Amino acid sequence: MSRSSNPGCRVVRPEGAVAGQQGLNYFEGITAETVGATGLCMHIVTIPPGARAKAHLHESHETAIYVLSGEAWTWFGERLEEHIVARAGEMVYIPAGMPHLPENRSNAPCSAVIARTDPNQRESLVLLPELDQLVPA
Repeated sequence: MSRSSNPGCRVVRPEGAVAGQQGLNYFEGITAETVGATGLCMHIVTIPPGARAKAHLHESHETAIYVLSGEAWTWFGERLEEHIVARAGEMVYIPAGMPHLPENRSNAPCSAVIARTDPNQRESLVLLPELDQLVPA
């Protein structure tokens, strides 16, 4: 088997912030649009102190998160009745179809690398506004 002399490797510098449908800003990363990815996407997100995303789910893709700094609470379940807290150095897995709402309840920013199995910059997601008020502020 011969190997190509140009394997198509790329370096992406996450410079431009993109407003996500969930209400958080993401720094552009590895996507179908930036490098031609076909099975994954990777971004960086920073959740400001006291900020939260809108309740949502991803119907057909999984998400993995690595917390770089700070801590993030993630409420999940059919009625967002459960939660986990992920701190710097920890990872979070969110299965496809799981309603969730991440937030930063601390006084410091929370930054994380997010990888998912949908390669598109504008991921497919379903907003769940009826669940937003179930998580106390």
